[in-house]
Amino acid sequence: MLSKLLAGFVGHLKPNRAEQRASEKLELPTPECRGGLPLMEALSRRCSSREFQRTPLPPQVLSNLLWAAFGINRPGSAQRTAPSALNAQEVDVYVTMANGVYVYAPRSHSLHLVADADARRVTGYQDFVDEAPLDLVYVSDCAHTVALPAHTQEKYAAVSAGAIAQNVYLYCASAGLATVARALFDSQALASALRLGEHEQVLLTQTVGYPVSA
Repeated sequence: MLSKLLAGFVGHLKPNRAEQRASEKLELPTPECRGGLPLMEALSRRCSSREFQRTPLPPQVLSNLLWAAFGINRPGSAQRTAPSALNAQEVDVYVTMANGVYVYAPRSHSLHLVADADARRVTGYQDFVDEAPLDLVYVSDCAHTVALPAHTQEKYAAVSAGAIAQNVYLYCASAGLATVARALFDSQALASALRLGEHEQVLLTQTVGYPVSA
């Protein structure tokens, strides 16, 4: 009974979010939550690509992408497009572009500047990460699940990050974008570039851009 009560409490833990440490705010257009390919067709087109144009994503496309990834789809409860065990919502989506590093704030659907630097090259060892317009970084904040055992925290965060990455894959398949999820990167260098705390851990990165060829 005590374990159940403790688990139920986890979803209500609301420590300081990453965006509260940010210096500037970038508003995003209202996401377009309708349209796109039917689900089965998007699934049939889902794939990983490793060649990207350098063309930046338009604000509307970026807005739609981030909402699809981990935006709020039930405003009354602030629950998201991807599942989160115990509703802990311990994963933050960082956005690295040529003009800086941002963290996505789902409640205000905006980007908050974390570092005024181009950190794309730090998101992985592959050459294409330097030139693709956008590299997403999924970071777990264990302050949200501090009441749980460490191995449970890691498992829950990994499952959530995987669901977010798949949301991005499906949106890209529907919108004609290219993407690839990656787990090969320098964890310490990336954590430093994102200015993470000791309670935060990089789980996964994902590159997004326009394909070189249709």
